[in-house]
Amino acid sequence: MLGTYNFWLVAASFAVATLASYTALDLTGRISMLATSLLRHAWLVGGAAAMGVGIWSMHFIAMLAFSLPIPVGYDVGLTAWSLALAIVVSCLALFVTTRTKVTLGHLAAGSVIMGVGIAGMHYTGMAAMRMQPGIDYQPGWFAASIAIAIGASMAALLIARRLADNRARNVLLARFGAALVMAVAINGMHYSGMEAAAFPVGAICGAANGGIDTTWLGTAVTVLTFAILIVTLMLSRFDARTTFLVSAVSRLNGQIVRLATLDTLTGLPNRTTLTERIEAAIELARRRNSVFAILFMDLDGFKTINDSLGHSAGDQVLAAFAQRLQICVRATDTVARLGGDEFVVMAENLGSRQDAGLIAEGVLERMREGVWNDKEPLQVMPSIGIALYPQDGENVDTLLKHADAAMYEAKRAGRSTYRFFEASMNEAATRTLQIQHALHEALTAGHFSLNFQPKFRGDSNELAGAEALIRLNHPVLGTLPPMEFIPIAERSGQIVQIGYWVVRETCRQIRSWIDEGLPAMKIAINLSPRQLSQPNLVSSILKIVQEEGVACDRIMFEITETVAMQDAPRTIEMIREFQTSGFEIAIDDFGTGYSSLAYLQRFRVKQLKIDRFFTNGLDDKTPEGTAIVSAIIALAHSLDMDVVAEGVETASQLGKLKEMMCDEMQGFLLGKPLAADAFSALLKDRVASV
Repeated sequence: MLGTYNFWLVAASFAVATLASYTALDLTGRISMLATSLLRHAWLVGGAAAMGVGIWSMHFIAMLAFSLPIPVGYDVGLTAWSLALAIVVSCLALFVTTRTKVTLGHLAAGSVIMGVGIAGMHYTGMAAMRMQPGIDYQPGWFAASIAIAIGASMAALLIARRLADNRARNVLLARFGAALVMAVAINGMHYSGMEAAAFPVGAICGAANGGIDTTWLGTAVTVLTFAILIVTLMLSRFDARTTFLVSAVSRLNGQIVRLATLDTLTGLPNRTTLTERIEAAIELARRRNSVFAILFMDLDGFKTINDSLGHSAGDQVLAAFAQRLQICVRATDTVARLGGDEFVVMAENLGSRQDAGLIAEGVLERMREGVWNDKEPLQVMPSIGIALYPQDGENVDTLLKHADAAMYEAKRAGRSTYRFFEASMNEAATRTLQIQHALHEALTAGHFSLNFQPKFRGDSNELAGAEALIRLNHPVLGTLPPMEFIPIAERSGQIVQIGYWVVRETCRQIRSWIDEGLPAMKIAINLSPRQLSQPNLVSSILKIVQEEGVACDRIMFEITETVAMQDAPRTIEMIREFQTSGFEIAIDDFGTGYSSLAYLQRFRVKQLKIDRFFTNGLDDKTPEGTAIVSAIIALAHSLDMDVVAEGVETASQLGKLKEMMCDEMQGFLLGKPLAADAFSALLKDRVASV
């Protein structure tokens, strides 16, 4: 009894085989990327089910393409067994191809088991017809079908292993081509098996009545299979992208953490790390009732070296000095670079004040007369100021401030020497009190003013908004930079009322520009740690904005990364409260703190502001600076965040940022902070030029 084939169903079976093969290759790459055993097993089971359904449905669609001159049906139980065999075989294939180490023996054994399993699936499906009398199989074709199944399995396993790396070049195209080859092999096994089958004349199909209806089966199998395989591929692609993003975030986080803890030029601990170590030393010394010293050093004449020989030579001098300094002090001492030519040594476990003096004398002596392996011809000497715990201060800021004051006294005493801190040196403390008094009267006396630093779009150079910057103009102390009075206002708590003044004054300026017929610019306002700790901050700000008649979406609040991570769950709540009220939030100085990038996606802020440290790095000849900025921009864009680069001061920085598709930029190259009237004039010029 001879049968015929339906061309379209044959084509459909080949399409299903191709899709199933491609899914198998894609899953191999996906599972190979997973690091945890639980995820690997979950994807192994789920992938095997999807892949098994694909192989099984290819077989049954091909069976439906074969017509006999008698009614045909399939036994439910045997059909289920054939499906189970396909899933087991698929699980074996994924297990073998995703193992870390696979020998040729493993591949050979897996190929035999997999090939026999596929053949078993095929012949179990044939048995599901329950032909009476039974099907006769020609030995030659029967053996050929099994051989083809084993050979196809070997080829599939080898191809899957070779194409398992998702990062390989043109891997998707290679997998598609391999899937076509595997589909030909799978179909070849099936049709060679069909060629082996001989149906006796007069035979009947015992499953024709009470079995599965072929029309329903053909439609259901085709639709269900395509749905399962496509959904599996979509999940694999999405999960692979997530894994890639997590991996990229992890690598970026490692780079940023290193930049946040170590000085990039010298490899020494930076200010943040030094602060942590001093805090730990304070706790230890308090418990043991012991003494330690802070030696603050500044290189004498370093500015002359930079100005005469250039910054490259200056960097070489700093690196050489850092190496020498570590040799001069004890192995247990902490050596750190604060920035520029400022270095600090923290010497613990001192017996007396004289021990700190001996360390300073040793540094000066070695620097003056030592013979160095680095062969650096320039000899540089430091001036050293020493502050002792606890007599010269009981916290990090005080100790560093007093050591710094002693260092300047050493410079005044002739340089290349050292001085211990004395109370008479503490002019800075007196100035702090003066500034605190000036802050008390500044709000009522009108000594505060706002400048606005413009921000520009990276793609069109259009004015995108501005950042509000507070200034203090005191009739006695003169104009004070924010870096001098903001920390004092923060410590005293005055920053809360000052912050509300900034919001109200910003709203008044926005309202004024609108009344003049100028565009309502979006203005960014910085929030301090003390402000964020206020329980009614958002409601108080919302009330001010509403009183001044300004839309909330005209205001963006900036929170520094370090502050955001001090209490990340609380920050998330605060951000949600701001966003619910209609305000936008930006993370400022991104990359300078101990960043837990796992929280970045949960913050869901509008903008990331790249710290000027990274912007300056774009002018370095090494590729690391560009790579970090590019990675931050790509990461932000993948999370639907805009990126603002601050501190743009050179044309090369601007050009590179535009190439990396940075959304907005600000800096002295583009526009310096402007008084309100000057910014109004800028707005008018921009409107007139349109």
